[in-house]
Amino acid sequence: MSPCNAMPKDQPAAASLLLDRPGVLVRRLHQIHSAMFQEECGAFGVTPVQYSLLTLVAAAPGMDQGSAASGLRLDRFTTADVIKRLQAAGLLQVGPGRDRRTRLLTLTERGGEVYAAMQESAARAHERLVAPLPPRQRALLMRMLRRLVDETDPLEAPPPRVR
Repeated sequence: MSPCNAMPKDQPAAASLLLDRPGVLVRRLHQIHSAMFQEECGAFGVTPVQYSLLTLVAAAPGMDQGSAASGLRLDRFTTADVIKRLQAAGLLQVGPGRDRRTRLLTLTERGGEVYAAMQESAARAHERLVAPLPPRQRALLMRMLRRLVDETDPLEAPPPRVR
């Protein structure tokens, strides 16, 4: 290892300072969950965000693309890309809405089958994430996470915009 790439002796101590920051912990936990989701659901070829979109459309067939973007808390361009990928995979169908700009989303037959087949695997990924906690603490964690989301990003707020 070259001297430029050598890790200083105090590097682990310095890195541990980051573990006192909630944003760092939330980001790291998201990375861990994404890896668990991939391990459990990788065979389906569906990402966590795509699975979330499939969940929304399964719950509300015919939902418009704008509502999907809002539900996912994504900008419309990112949502359009997710939709395009699910369409290309044959999992999502896009049809015309009330006007030229509105697009309605429904699962294809194959999309419904894949979504249904993913339920057990996705549940395992979610369970694995909270498995180190006793059941009462899992429920508490979920309430606390929901409170943080609800109180810092109310549903009335518009979805993020791309600049």
